[in-house]
Amino acid sequence: MKILVCISHVPDTTSKINFINGDSEFDTNGVQFVINPNDEFGLTRAIWFQEQQGATVTVVNVGGPETEPTLRKALAIGANEAIRVNANPTDGFFVAKQLAEVIKNGGYDIIIAGKESLDYNGGMVPGMIAGILGYNFLNSCTSLTVDGTNVKAVREIDGGKETVATTLPLIIGGQKGLVEEKDLRIPNMRGIMTARTKAMTILEPVNAPSSTKAVKFEKPAPRSAVKLISPDNLDELINLLHNEAKVI
Repeated sequence: MKILVCISHVPDTTSKINFINGDSEFDTNGVQFVINPNDEFGLTRAIWFQEQQGATVTVVNVGGPETEPTLRKALAIGANEAIRVNANPTDGFFVAKQLAEVIKNGGYDIIIAGKESLDYNGGMVPGMIAGILGYNFLNSCTSLTVDGTNVKAVREIDGGKETVATTLPLIIGGQKGLVEEKDLRIPNMRGIMTARTKAMTILEPVNAPSSTKAVKFEKPAPRSAVKLISPDNLDELINLLHNEAKVI
């Protein structure tokens, strides 16, 4: 079984976010980048298939040389090899076209992508890939078992969970629950040293139009100062909620 795990290179949630060039571009100075959390759940599940069912695991990213440390971390966690499509990930459709080409040429049985990336939260790439290739697709996946070419999965839906059966080849949009947080892998020294010797293939992008363009970024408005009201002064609390906060 061949598994491809799509890896997004995203800012750590503790990073301070700033914009440059008239708020039209994200400022990467001083920002720590990590594996997208939804992708990390998928990678850990893929490593489980590697250990339990002899699967081979390849990780792929669309990005410049700056994303290679993130791919090397995925190799240190246990992936067998990495692929980097040498292109700026301008929008979801462009990324989906690049990944679809990798999948088409690689003959993968399962493609695991996070249901969305932590930076843009677009949630569109896995479904677009499935649409381009005509593959089976499951989003918001929280459980995945494979028996030959038969797959059983659980996914989150509004108000509950849905258990579905399908067949390979399959694309999933994974998320928290695909593995438990306690099962996420931290690269050890042996894994880090071994990752240096694992293959990383650099591919040039296929021609694909960018359908969207970021015009301007804007930070959320800062929160106003907190007002503390004595529990005995209910009239003042009601007055502020009604006339200032306007919530009642």
